[in-house]
Amino acid sequence: METIIWLILAQKETMSQIPATHSPDNEIVSSRIVHAAIDKVFEACANPVHLENWWGPDGFTNTFEEFDFRPGGRWKFIMHAPDNGNYQNECIFSEIIYPKLITWDRLSKPLFRMELSLSDIAPGKTKFGFRMIFDSPQECNKIKSFVINKNEENFDRLERELKTMI
Repeated sequence: METIIWLILAQKETMSQIPATHSPDNEIVSSRIVHAAIDKVFEACANPVHLENWWGPDGFTNTFEEFDFRPGGRWKFIMHAPDNGNYQNECIFSEIIYPKLITWDRLSKPLFRMELSLSDIAPGKTKFGFRMIFDSPQECNKIKSFVINKNEENFDRLERELKTMI
């Protein structure tokens, strides 16, 4: 019963951030096939010890302040850029379906819903994807020109982390 209540509360808290309608114009989608079993890839996303190592573009490091991995739980962290910039991030997890889906809403700008999906495509191979859903095409376009390449850097870092886990 407590899990259901948390899920309902999480949905109420994040509903206002979900676009009423969305289309490819307000989405950024990136994916890659990684050479690791789906449960291992999920672990790399769900365990802050691993996630802290690979989250973000090349050269970035992270300081996790809070990582409450459950629907309604918060994820607060600072991304440290290689040029000494620090970027505060705060998110709330809205849906977690082991080992297929992790969804969160960003509470810090830029605002969007992130759907991190995993699909088991063959033994030891997982399709891993990001789907970033913005309120409008205008908000999406503010970061679209550079975020696709940055997502690829994120995927590279994930693959390196997965090798340390095997």
